[in-house]
Amino acid sequence: MALSDPQGILASPLTIINREDESVAFKAIVDIIRQNQAGRIIIGLPLSMDGSLSKQAEKVKDFVTELCRHTEVPVEFRDERLSTVEAKRMVREVRKTDRKTRYDAMAAALILQGYLDEAP
Repeated sequence: MALSDPQGILASPLTIINREDESVAFKAIVDIIRQNQAGRIIIGLPLSMDGSLSKQAEKVKDFVTELCRHTEVPVEFRDERLSTVEAKRMVREVRKTDRKTRYDAMAAALILQGYLDEAP
């Protein structure tokens, strides 16, 4: 997960939420939404390189459908193709410890930053 600053200018990595137990994941997400008074949720959608919905994108959409039952905060999808590649490049330039967590958190920040950069 990533959060933006209150002005919606800068996205920063926040945490990784494990989805092994989806009820725990939903609670963790909703708690973060409430604690940070989030006004919108941006979800990375793993499209295929040709832009079609991948099997993983279908799983993400199913997860978001259930998440929407737990919060009224509006949800928007954002194409996340190549966000992990970019995150890995950026993380390599930083420390080399705990890369997997850093990649996922940085990818979330990149997806959110892309959204913020395009917002009016």
